[in-house]
Amino acid sequence: MQSLLLLLPDFALILLGAILHRRARLPEGFWPGLEWLVYFVLFPALLFNALARVDLSLDRTLPLFAVGLGSMLAGFLLGLAGRPLMGLSPLGFASRLQCAFRFNTYIGIAVAGKLYGADGIAAMGALCGVMVPFANLAAVGMLARHGQAGIFRELSRNPLVLATLAGLSFNFLGGSLPAPMGQFLARLADASVALGLLAVGAALRWGSTGGRLTGSLWLVAVKLLLMPLVAWGLVSMFGLVGLHRDIAILFAALPSASSAYILAMRMGGDGKGVAWLISATTVAAMFSLWAWIAALQRY
Repeated sequence: MQSLLLLLPDFALILLGAILHRRARLPEGFWPGLEWLVYFVLFPALLFNALARVDLSLDRTLPLFAVGLGSMLAGFLLGLAGRPLMGLSPLGFASRLQCAFRFNTYIGIAVAGKLYGADGIAAMGALCGVMVPFANLAAVGMLARHGQAGIFRELSRNPLVLATLAGLSFNFLGGSLPAPMGQFLARLADASVALGLLAVGAALRWGSTGGRLTGSLWLVAVKLLLMPLVAWGLVSMFGLVGLHRDIAILFAALPSASSAYILAMRMGGDGKGVAWLISATTVAAMFSLWAWIAALQRY
């Protein structure tokens, strides 16, 4: 019950975003503008700030990154295994497949910060930041294979990929942020979490899933149940304990990323089906994340 209460403020922000999107008489361009601000300015600032300051000693971070990458690979392969259940065109399936392994970093940062404070934010930020290029590589690669866009062009323009590479480079080169710059980035990072969660709520969409419902439900199960189960097995294999163990499993249990919809639309894919999957995993994660947190606290 305590872990459920800890998650309530963050999911309340998501609910508020959904209500405001449907009930508040905001200007037509407000939500697209907010999504642009979070995606291209605020969240890159959070990733850079977290990666520039986090301790990236290889003996502690490599096992964490290995578990994150292994669980994402499992989500990708399990999603591929469900293709016969979908009844979709190759491009439609490629659009939805990304929902089996991509992760909502806004929710991840919010949950990690609520449970573990600054150390949790740094660990989750580092893990999500390093996994962003791999997630985008897999998602863009599948869509580019069946669409018209080039994979390297998409990756080179992705603000999360660029912020991750910049933060890692700055860290490895031993850079040190001046105090005013650090405070400036911290303010942007703080804003990204609340506004990002509001944008997640505003992006929730319901309606027909298209294709077969069993296929969509399979992808939801892969993302919220099977992928974290794989991560649980991997943390034992790699000897992760304490904070890093919990962060690795919670990372695997995050709902699908809202940016999956943006990518699908930009590359001519099945935006409607992706929006349904994002909505379904986000709402279901209110309960599945609580269950995973309770399991972590017990074991």
